[in-house]
Amino acid sequence: MKKLLPVLITGLLLSSAAYADESVVKTQKLSEHIYMLLAQGGNIAVSVGDDGIYIIDDQFAKLSSDIKKTISDLQPGSTEFVINTHHHGDHTGGNENFAKAGAHVIAHDNVHKRLVAEHGEGSDFLPRISFSHDLKLHFNNEHAHVMHYQHAHTDGDAVIFFNKANIVHMGDIFFNFGSLPFVDVDSGGSVDGILAAVDDVVKQIDDNTKVIPGHGPLSDRSGLVVYRKLVQKAKDVMLKAMQNKASLEQVLNADPLAELGLEYANWLPKERVTTLFYRSLKQ
Repeated sequence: MKKLLPVLITGLLLSSAAYADESVVKTQKLSEHIYMLLAQGGNIAVSVGDDGIYIIDDQFAKLSSDIKKTISDLQPGSTEFVINTHHHGDHTGGNENFAKAGAHVIAHDNVHKRLVAEHGEGSDFLPRISFSHDLKLHFNNEHAHVMHYQHAHTDGDAVIFFNKANIVHMGDIFFNFGSLPFVDVDSGGSVDGILAAVDDVVKQIDDNTKVIPGHGPLSDRSGLVVYRKLVQKAKDVMLKAMQNKASLEQVLNADPLAELGLEYANWLPKERVTTLFYRSLKQ
């Protein structure tokens, strides 16, 4: 994954260009206390209120100053907590900068393990609080429920439910570009895990829920359902192509995903998506 990460980050920068200027952190108000920030990396959620400030994901280190300034425009003060939805650098790159400014990073146990492997023990990139299944953060008159979903985008994914505000942050379980997700098989991700996670979230939300994807514009329950159908369709055509123990080379030559008529980013071309789906479904 370390070798693939620079390619991943570069691709996400390109794919984000359609909805966010690289030099600007954009703000979208979702409720009285919760905002969505869009820039180069993964979408950030900000909670502000009487108790203080906390955020979900923190993008890249070089954007930390701009992100902090944008947050201070919403409410003066320092960020007390950072919740990481998973370990990828476009979501955790600012951990060190926010930690040095006094924030406590929260993430799943597997995120902690992967960041230790990448940055070493004692690094300020690491979560100071980690959890196995779920936790609740009672802050700013909201009971944010942080739920772990196994082997979805990675093995450390967390989805955050703001039940009072009726908002959910999906992390990279949900790529809202009308395309297929990046299934990080090398980090424990799986097609079936993504489908299971989306199914569970869909059951818990309603038609008025605001859904923050890991990348792409704000969505809702219906958008998540459409995404789920697309991933399922891709799984179905892949399994059909994989019948009779077809090899990866045979499946690539058959090009089963062509029938979906999708466009693909340069960092995640159809061949790579096919390979990752094949590897996941082969397991």
